[in-house]
Amino acid sequence: MTYTNAQFGESHQKSLIARQALGASLPLAGVGCGIGRDWLERIAVQRGGLPFDPASLTEDYELGLAVATLGGSGVLAWVGETRGGRPVAVREYFPSSLNAAIRQKARWMTGIALAGWDRVGWGRLADWREHWMRARDRRAPLAVLVLAAAYLALMALAAAWLLHRLSGTTTPPVDAAMQAVLTINAALLCWRLAMRALFTGRAYGWRQAALSLPRAFVANYISLMAARLAVSRYIALLRGGALRWDKTRHAFPDDVEEAA
Repeated sequence: MTYTNAQFGESHQKSLIARQALGASLPLAGVGCGIGRDWLERIAVQRGGLPFDPASLTEDYELGLAVATLGGSGVLAWVGETRGGRPVAVREYFPSSLNAAIRQKARWMTGIALAGWDRVGWGRLADWREHWMRARDRRAPLAVLVLAAAYLALMALAAAWLLHRLSGTTTPPVDAAMQAVLTINAALLCWRLAMRALFTGRAYGWRQAALSLPRAFVANYISLMAARLAVSRYIALLRGGALRWDKTRHAFPDDVEEAA
C-alpha cells in the first residue's frame, strides 16, 4: 500500500522546508537521518546516560525536537545521485496490508499527537514558531473528528436525498450563506488534492500523482481507524498499562524485485 507516497512527498518538498525556513525544530524520520555524536552525548546527559529512550514510541521524532531544545538545529539535505538525478534516499514500501498500515499509523499518532504532548511539551516558552509546528504535529486527533463528522454528514445528505426521491417530496432549499460555505470548502478541497498530486508527481511520477486522488479516501479510512486505536492505547498508558510497540515490517524495492 503506497498511499503515503503523497504524505511523505509533500512533507519533504514543502512542510519540512517551510519548517526549516521558520527556524523550528526538524523531527527526524528514522531512516536516512544523521545526528552528530556530540549531540547524542548531550542528549544522553539529559537522559541519565541513555541517548535513546526505550519508552518512546516515536524516538526519531523526539530526537529532532531534543536537539532543538538543547540549542541545536537540523537541516533537510537534498543530495542527488547525479547532477539533476534522483535524490539519495532510503526507499521502502509502507505496510501493504490494511491492518499493518492502521497499526503503523496508530503508533505514530500515539507517539506524536498524544504521548508526545506529555513527553516533549511545547519547546521554548516564547517561541511561537515552535509552538505552531508542534500544534500542527498534534492536530491529527482533532482532524480525524472533523473528518468523521464530514463523512457522517455526507452519508446523511445522501440518505435524505434518497428518502425525498422515494417519497416524491422536494428537498429544502440551501440558503445563500451555506452555499457560499460549501463552494469555498469545495474549492479548498480541490486545491488540497491538486497540491497532493503535484508533490507526489514530482517525487514519484505522473502515475502515482493520478493515484494519489483515489488514495486520499484510503488514507482517510486508515486515519479514522488508527485514531480509534491510538486513543485506546493512550488511555491504557495513562492507566499504567505496558508500552506496546508495533515494529514496522520493512519491505524494500530491491527485495520485492528479487522475490518476483
